Amino acid sequence: MFRHLLFAALLLAGTVRAEPRELSWSELIPPDAPPVAYSQAPLHDLSQLADALAAESGPPARQQAPAAPVVRALHGQQVRLPGYIVPLEVSEAGRVTDFLLVPYYGACIHVPPPPSNQIVHVSSTPGVPLDALYQPFWVEGQLRVEPSSSELAEAGYQMTADRIYPYQYVE
Repeated sequence: MFRHLLFAALLLAGTVRAEPRELSWSELIPPDAPPVAYSQAPLHDLSQLADALAAESGPPARQQAPAAPVVRALHGQQVRLPGYIVPLEVSEAGRVTDFLLVPYYGACIHVPPPPSNQIVHVSSTPGVPLDALYQPFWVEGQLRVEPSSSELAEAGYQMTADRIYPYQYVE
């Protein structure tokens, strides 16, 4: 009888999905890390729009801290992180399957990339529709503390997404 109960418990444990830990972007920065001065342009300042558009045709903006310290204790944790998608690879079906997850809209494109500990390189088999990238998303998966390099920026973290869905703010 005990073996049957133990087997049933193990079977159930394998099918129950643990809730991922919800992270904020500040939790990706070690508490003892030196502060980095951000140069994020205000999103409402349209006076810089012409400069931003002109910069897109030139060389990419220089990353603020390409080797920023990371939180090693996060390695292997199932997490949920909100952010914006910066596409790196788009499938023939028009879905973004490889991207950088960043904390604010326009990072790596309209303004210099944030520090590497504020960028997660994400791979996703189903991907995200290319025409949905203006909105923020929740991305869930196992976080890896491994650097990644792309033509846009250095990332301090990586993840293979288990789930991606639109972000909704709840008070």
